[in-house]
Amino acid sequence: MPSSTKSSNGNNRMAVYHAMQPQWIALLEGEVNRTANLANLSAAIYAAFDWHWVGFYVVDQQRDELVLAPFQGPVACTRLHRGKGVCAAAWDSKSVQVVDDVEAFPGHIACSALSIAELVLPVVVEGEVVAVLDIDSTKPADFSQVDVEGFASIIDHLESRWNQWE
Repeated sequence: MPSSTKSSNGNNRMAVYHAMQPQWIALLEGEVNRTANLANLSAAIYAAFDWHWVGFYVVDQQRDELVLAPFQGPVACTRLHRGKGVCAAAWDSKSVQVVDDVEAFPGHIACSALSIAELVLPVVVEGEVVAVLDIDSTKPADFSQVDVEGFASIIDHLESRWNQWE
C-alpha cells in the first residue's frame, strides 16, 4: 500500500482515493482513541496529496466552537466560531463546502495566507456535527466533486465509529 502518492486534481486523484481507502480504514480498525485515529488519518491524507493543510476541528459543545484537533501542516487557528469562515459554514449547514477561492468567501478566516482553495467535510453523528475535516490547498479551484466522492466512505466510517471512541 502506498504511503505517499502525491497527486494533482482529476482522474489521477480518484485513483489515489481508491488506492488509499483500505489504508485509511485499516488505520482506524481496533483503535478506540479518537485523538490517535484523527491524527493518523490526517497524516495519511496529508501524505497522499499535495495539499497545504489537512486536519480536524471538533465541536466543543460547552463553548459552541470548533476546536483544533489533530492536523498536518503549518500552525492553525485554535478556535473557530459559528458564522465565520468555511469550517463554520460546513458546521452550520451540515453540508460539504467546496471553495475555489477563500478570499471570495464571506467571513473567511485567514489562518494561512498561503491557503487559496478549501474543502470542508462535516462529520455528522445522530443529526449533529461532531467534527469537520478541513483541507486547504495553495492552488485555486483545487477541489471538486471528485474529492467529495473520494472522501465519502471515510466520512461515513468516521460517523459510524465516532461514538465508540474515547
